[in-house]
Amino acid sequence: MSSSIYITADRFDAEVLQSEVPVLVDFTASWCPPCKMIAPLVDELATEYAGKAKVFKVDVDDQAALAESYGVQSIPALHVFKGGKELHRALGAMPKADIARLIDSAIG
Repeated sequence: MSSSIYITADRFDAEVLQSEVPVLVDFTASWCPPCKMIAPLVDELATEYAGKAKVFKVDVDDQAALAESYGVQSIPALHVFKGGKELHRALGAMPKADIARLIDSAIG
């Protein structure tokens, strides 16, 4: 699955909250330099975790209400969901290994 899959509010419940596997959601925006910095890392992780976890992006400009409902006030904001519940959230650009650890904590 390609991580360049942007998800919208109308698919969020089905794809994220009802997912059988953990989900990393990257709340992002096209104008955000730190978001652009981690975008390739998030893309790589989506490929590497295919089958074990899902990775989606939410454009906070297009999906402002969705971002607001999860308390996103600064980006990039990485949220990890499992079993319909939010397990973790992290703010700001971070190394790929740190993002992977977020996903691993939900898998393990």
